[in-house]
Parts: sequence; C-alpha cells; structure tokens
Amino acid sequence: MNCRHEAMAVLLEADPIAKAARAAALWDAVQADAALLPDEAQRAEAITLTPDQEAAMPGRPERPRLVSATQVPARSPFTPEGRAALLHAICHIEFNAINLALDAVWRFADMPSAFYRDWLQVAGEEALHFTLLRTHLESLGSRYGDFDAHDGLWTMCHKTRHDIVARMALVPRTLEARGLDATPLIQDKLTRAGDLRAVEILDIILRDEVGHVRIGNHWFHHLCQARQLDAFTLYPELVQRYEAPRMRPPFNEAARKAAGFTDAELAFLLGED
Repeated sequence: MNCRHEAMAVLLEADPIAKAARAAALWDAVQADAALLPDEAQRAEAITLTPDQEAAMPGRPERPRLVSATQVPARSPFTPEGRAALLHAICHIEFNAINLALDAVWRFADMPSAFYRDWLQVAGEEALHFTLLRTHLESLGSRYGDFDAHDGLWTMCHKTRHDIVARMALVPRTLEARGLDATPLIQDKLTRAGDLRAVEILDIILRDEVGHVRIGNHWFHHLCQARQLDAFTLYPELVQRYEAPRMRPPFNEAARKAAGFTDAELAFLLGED
C-alpha cells in the first residue's frame, strides 16, 4: 500500500462516515506495521491530480450547505437548537481537519518519513473526534449536515497548496490552534447547559489538538531551519501574504506552550514587543 496515494483516495471520499472510518483504518494500519509508511521512492513522488480529482477535492457531502463565516449565526448552548448548532459547528471543524491532515500526506513530497506518520496520526485522531461528535449530535436529535457551515479551514488549505512552510504556519499553528483557546470557554458554557457528555468529548479533542498543533509547530520550525529561514520574522509575513486572520486574546497560554509555542511567539500574539 502506498500511504500517500491512499491518503488522497480517502480525501476524495465524499461520505463523511466512510471518510472517518477509512482515515482511522489507515492510521491503525500504519501503527500496526511501520513498513507501510512511504519508502524513499514514494516520499519523493510528486503526485498529480487528474482534472476530475481536482474538481472533487476535497470529497464532502452535499450538506452541510457552505456559506460565508459572516452568514453562520451565533450559537448559544442554552437552547436545544443552539446547542445542536454549536456542536454541529465543532463537528464540521473536525471533519475538515481530517481533510487537512490527509492533504498534507499526499500533497507534499520529499519530507521525512516521520512527517507522513505524524499527519496520518492527526487524520486518525480527527476521525475519532468527528465520530464522537457526530454520534453525540445524533443523540440530541440532529445530524451532521443539518446546519449551515463555513469553509475557512479548507480555504486556507487551498491557498497554501504550493507552499508547505505556509501550510504548517497557517493551518495547524494558526487556524487550528484557535481551538486551544476556544475549547475551555465552550466547555464552561456546555457545563452550565448540563451537557457533560459534550464536555467529555471536548476534553479528548483538546488533549489531542495540543499534539496536533505541536506537530505543526515542529514541522514549521524544521522547514525554516532546513531552509535557513527566520521562523519568528517569517510568520507575520506569511500571515499578511496569505491573508490569515490575526489571532486575538484571550489565549490558552498553557496549552499553547504545551503545543510548542515559545514565549516570544506568545508575546507576538499578545501584541507585546
């Protein structure tokens, strides 16, 4: 099995339940047999999409309907519909996160074997998160696809498709890192709303997402070092070049430090000199 080709095939899978199952199975297979990781020739291969594959990328269902972020209404957990909408939004983030990890595996050639293992792990764990949230959402009488959603994560993934340094800087350690800050605040609201199962699921997600952001941080700094780039000065340049959102406080500093952010990087986020 060529893991990079398989990752692309799973990325093209449109059914969300099948995608999650296939991503989890791919990670399970690699954990069971490290020899399944790409060999030297497979790592070096530049994989090209056919026009049909390009048009179908990423595979996703007809619903949820995708709208601009400004059209997605605020979601309060203190009504049944508001709580379902909030959990649906998080579920959609986790579905997109499967796609982001799989895209890193197939798209970027000539990386160390550990790079592919890391992102296959992320894909498998994001698949678990999506499945936990989807199942809980169904217990509340809703299904994934019932509410509108936005496509900000995949939009940045597409923007950075030709620049692995920008991808590592702006997807895991910028957009996905926002979850480290937001999750405790959401958990507090869900606790007050009485949804302790959702709080438990978010505990799992927060634990794993620290690791995912750490992976993004590791490979961003690895690439900068290999290319003799100054990671600290490059980051704001990439934010401006790719029009990434500037992060705003409050920040979960403990989680961000655990995920590999330096004191200088946290000071930059806080607007300090």
